Amino acid sequence: MRVEVAKYAGVCYGVERALELAAEAASSGVEVHTLGPLIHNPQAVEDLKQSGVVVAACLDEVDDGTLVIRSHGVDPAIIESAAEKGLHVVDATCPHVSKAHEAAEELKKGGYAVVIVGEADHPEVEGIMAHAGGEALVIESAAELPERLPSRRVGVVVQTTQSARRFREVVDALVPKTNELRVFNTICSATGKRQQSAEELAGSVDVMVVVGGHNSGNTTRLAEICRGVNPRTHHVETAAELDPTWFEGAEVVGVTAGASTPDAQMAGVIHAIESME
Repeated sequence: MRVEVAKYAGVCYGVERALELAAEAASSGVEVHTLGPLIHNPQAVEDLKQSGVVVAACLDEVDDGTLVIRSHGVDPAIIESAAEKGLHVVDATCPHVSKAHEAAEELKKGGYAVVIVGEADHPEVEGIMAHAGGEALVIESAAELPERLPSRRVGVVVQTTQSARRFREVVDALVPKTNELRVFNTICSATGKRQQSAEELAGSVDVMVVVGGHNSGNTTRLAEICRGVNPRTHHVETAAELDPTWFEGAEVVGVTAGASTPDAQMAGVIHAIESME
């Protein structure tokens, strides 16, 4: 079998930056915690643990040392509380996520009813919600829009890893429901490039494999997009999950990886596929 890799695939700048900041903090010799997993990739989080970076479920679990704010960002009140506890705070929030925070704050201050396109239980969306003053409508699709909105002046911000198509559908559905609509497209360029190149590749290969954490929203969306054009699409975290029966009769296999997937993890999957008889 021949393996083709998507033009844009794997770890993005924001994730790479977060990993580097955490590793740098760990090298200082002080106790280091992240508030929740630094990125949505279990294998990378385990590697960090081996180097001394421990995941804390909440701020109460961290008494001293360094606290690394994960790439998804947090409620600014948490950073303030950490500083009050005397913790050294390293903010590894992805710069693209920070732009979404700024957009949500601007909309709130401007008196707009804020709509966030994203997953309500995702840590990034929770952070955006906090920057919107804790008052926003969170939806994943146009179908979830209520018949009546709290205001005819609506501002929209989107989770950085959302599908561009889904975002457009929500905006289009909002137009007839509003008198004034202000839209911030905060989908990061890395996400858009990965989605487009993955979709193009999936349509030209026999089997498509998407590599990344099962808890990763951006990786899951890549799999959904690929599956839309190629039903023989499979989402795996590591090579151990590959099933040889998936590749029966296949000549060309496409591979892509989410923005939170380290290059070594993707390389391991590619090697395993190429080693199959």
